[in-house]
Amino acid sequence: MDAAQTAALHESVLAWYDEHARDLPWRGLDATPWSVMVSELMLQQTPVVRVLPVHAAWLERWPTPADLAAETTGEAVRMWGRLGYPRRALRLHAAATAIVERHGGEVPSSYDDLLALPGVGDYTASAIASFAFGKRHVVLDTNVRRVLARAVTGVEFPSTAVTRAERDVATALLPDDEATAATWAVATMELGALVCTARQPACDACPVAGLCAWRAAGHPAYDGPPRRGQAWAGTDRQCRGRILALARDADVVTAAQVEAAWPGAEQRERCLAGLVADGLLTQITPGRWALPG
Repeated sequence: MDAAQTAALHESVLAWYDEHARDLPWRGLDATPWSVMVSELMLQQTPVVRVLPVHAAWLERWPTPADLAAETTGEAVRMWGRLGYPRRALRLHAAATAIVERHGGEVPSSYDDLLALPGVGDYTASAIASFAFGKRHVVLDTNVRRVLARAVTGVEFPSTAVTRAERDVATALLPDDEATAATWAVATMELGALVCTARQPACDACPVAGLCAWRAAGHPAYDGPPRRGQAWAGTDRQCRGRILALARDADVVTAAQVEAAWPGAEQRERCLAGLVADGLLTQITPGRWALPG
C-alpha cells in the first residue's frame, strides 16, 4: 500500500472502531494492567462470551497479581473452570508470582520485562504493552492476521504461523504515534472479530471494503495447507476436562470416580499421567488425586 492508501486504511478502521467497539471490562478507562493481562491469557483460543464471567470472578477474587500469587496453583485451576486449556491458569499463577518477586507486584510496562515472565510470549507481551500501557507494538493475533491477509495481501487466510513477510506488512502499517498505534492494534483485532470473520465475513458492512485487496480480486478461495478444525468428542482434551471437572468439585478424586467419568482405561491412564506431569493434578496416594496445593 502507498502512503495515501495506508492513511485511508487507518482513518477508516479507527473511525469504525470509535463507533462499534464493544464495551469490555479490560478496555475500560478504569481497567488495570492486571485486568488486561488476565484477559489476554483467558482469550487465547476462547470466545469473549465465555471469558467475561470468569474474568469478572477472577478479578473479584484476585484483583492484583499478589493476591493470586498468595494462593495455591490448585485454586487457580479451580477458578479457571471450563475455559479449556487449563495450563493457562498455571501460567498466570507463575507470571503473578514473578511479578511480585521482580516488579513489586506491578505488571511491568516494557515488552522485554513482560516477555521475560513465565508463560508470556511475543503476542501476549505486545498486547499487554499496547492495550494496558499504550505502547507502540505490532500485535498479531488470529483476527488481526486475517484482516491484514485479506485487506493488504489479498488472500483469504494467513499462513498457519506468522511469517517474516507478514510481520513486515504489519510493521509498515503501524501508525507512528504511540497512542494511535495502540488503538490501531485493538481496532484491527475488533474488525476481525466482528466483521472480517473467518467463516462469514460481512464485507458489505466492512469499513475498508473499498481498499480490500481480497475483495478486489474477487474473493479467491484459500489454497494453502489444510486448515484443520479442532475435534473434541473422544479426544484426550475431553477426557482431561472431565477428570479436572471432578477435581474442581471435590477435595479428592478417586480411581472409581475417574473410571465412571471416562470408561476407556488406556486413554484414562494416559490423561491422568499427563495431568500430573503438567502440574494440574497431584497424586496423593495410589488411586487418589487432587488439585495441587
